[in-house]
Amino acid sequence: MKTLTGTIVALASPKTASVEVDRSAIHPLYKKIIRRSKKYQCHLEDVEVSLGDVVMIQECRPVSKTKHFKVIEVIKQKEVKNS
Repeated sequence: MKTLTGTIVALASPKTASVEVDRSAIHPLYKKIIRRSKKYQCHLEDVEVSLGDVVMIQECRPVSKTKHFKVIEVIKQKEVKNS
């Protein structure tokens, strides 16, 4: 199964998160690094997440019309600054 790593950019409902996955590729002609990003709607089961967390998502059976991935673990939590 496909696993991707991305950042949580939105929490739409209690069981849905929008995860933005960034990737880099080299342009075939100009040899310049191109950065692309894509948003995936992901299902949340027993994982506590917040905006800005870096998470690992895994492909799964379709949960709804737009959700085909689920969050399997939190890799890094967003740092909170105390001021």
